[in-house]
Amino acid sequence: MLTHPATKYPAYPVVDLPQRQWPSRRLTQAPIWLSTDLRDGNQALFEPMNRERKLRLFDELVRIGFKEIEVGFPSASQTDYDIVRHLIDGSLIPPDVTPMVITQLREDLIATTVQSAAGARRVIVHLYNAIAPAFRQIVFQKDVPEIIAMVEHHVRFLKSQCELHPETEWVLQYSPETFCMAELEVSLAVCNAAIAAWDAGPERAMVINLPTTVEVSTANVFADQIEWMDARLHRREHIVLSVHPHNDRGTGVACAEQAMLAGAQRVEGCLFGNGERSGNLDVVTLALNLYTQGIAPGLDFSDIAGIARIAEACTALPIHPRHPYVGDLVFTAFSGSHQDAIAKGFAAQQDGAPWRVPYLPIDPKDLGRTYDSIVRVNSQSGKGGIAFLLQQDRGIVMPRRMQIEFSAIVQALADASETELSSAQIWSLFEATYLQAHRQGQPLQFTGYRLFDAAQGQGIVLQWRDAQGQAVQRQGVGNGPIAACVNALGLPLRIDSFEERSLGTGADNEALAIVEVVWPGVAGSKFGAGQDANAITAAVLAVLNAAARFEGMAATIVA
Repeated sequence: MLTHPATKYPAYPVVDLPQRQWPSRRLTQAPIWLSTDLRDGNQALFEPMNRERKLRLFDELVRIGFKEIEVGFPSASQTDYDIVRHLIDGSLIPPDVTPMVITQLREDLIATTVQSAAGARRVIVHLYNAIAPAFRQIVFQKDVPEIIAMVEHHVRFLKSQCELHPETEWVLQYSPETFCMAELEVSLAVCNAAIAAWDAGPERAMVINLPTTVEVSTANVFADQIEWMDARLHRREHIVLSVHPHNDRGTGVACAEQAMLAGAQRVEGCLFGNGERSGNLDVVTLALNLYTQGIAPGLDFSDIAGIARIAEACTALPIHPRHPYVGDLVFTAFSGSHQDAIAKGFAAQQDGAPWRVPYLPIDPKDLGRTYDSIVRVNSQSGKGGIAFLLQQDRGIVMPRRMQIEFSAIVQALADASETELSSAQIWSLFEATYLQAHRQGQPLQFTGYRLFDAAQGQGIVLQWRDAQGQAVQRQGVGNGPIAACVNALGLPLRIDSFEERSLGTGADNEALAIVEVVWPGVAGSKFGAGQDANAITAAVLAVLNAAARFEGMAATIVA
């Protein structure tokens, strides 16, 4: 007889906390945020970030507004060591941003870690060791007193190393790794030992960070654990209580929210939930959830699509189309009844009034997004049907966000004509929208271009005729033809994505370029496409067609 798998998994014990307070509390402010994208997130990647991608992501994290960023594990990685020194020696860390470096409890690793960060204005040094029974008994073969003695010794050693560099303000962060799986009495004893060894006080800042290294219980049990610790930690007024949730059970955000109710003042996580196994806490979701409680998150996600593109480029991880707030399909309704309710909600919504649009917990415009309704060509085919027809009949493969945008355009025509649209009609609409936008009612008629080499990269001269038929030229330089073209137009455009595809075979082969463009300050992005036997010409046409779709583009160029 087979044993049921459930017999292998004993239920995690509840916390004896009969007077728990957190269930009746309300969130009133955002936590201190720490991004661990460059360390915890990086070690979860199939191919870790190189120096260039790490520095690019660091700059984006600073722009978003993170004031604490875990920059790496310098004692374990030469790349991380060099990046930490590069940031410090190059004065690239803003004065209001504190970097964090992490290390295990080993004297040589601690010494290297301090050396890597010496000279910075302020640094958090993160010490950690696993304390749960399975780790004590199986991995380390140490009892609780030995674990406590090990923590005390290495905290004191860190303190002595930091005193060699008084020009830097040193902050200790101690994490009893596997906290969520350890006995609370053991966690408390180890943390209090670290607090005493560091001598936490007004002049010696310290963070106690409690991780759900592997989720093993419901979120309410973790909240009980946090409230229990919050009430018993020594020198509590001098301690910042932090949590580091993972997402093994899919409840990382819930754990963080309930931990904040239970006393946590600080939260660690990664953009869009990147991290080992099922990921770290998704700080974007947690932060934007605060809006639904009337709380400003203190982080800038007003251009969430731009952040997503940078995160995807740096991590090489795609974002799921239904990911909260940022997924390509999050603000897309497939259900007709949903579409109807949302449309009525938008019609009723008044400027300055509380947000009350059905099915949309947050205004897409606050994230730089738009509401993209689903399209049906007929009763059987929707957005997927449109994409299928274009691919089958014309060889056009649209990116997902372009599918969403075009489906809304097709829907408008279908509604106006009150008939089904043929494949030929859809293709004509695609041509007019994406391939010939720069000719549609524009006084500027593009006539050609000329490339030239420039010291700063690639140069281009754009040529067109104005409304009076006079020849006009504009010149721009960039790191490639696309950037040069944007600079020649003189418009505040940002290229968010570029794709190039091949249409046809042999002598009939043509290039199809597709570009996604953002005009800062204008919600949403717009696509343009270019088709030509020459790939550069196709790319230039794609930029012109995308730019032409922004209202007032021609007048801006003329001005």
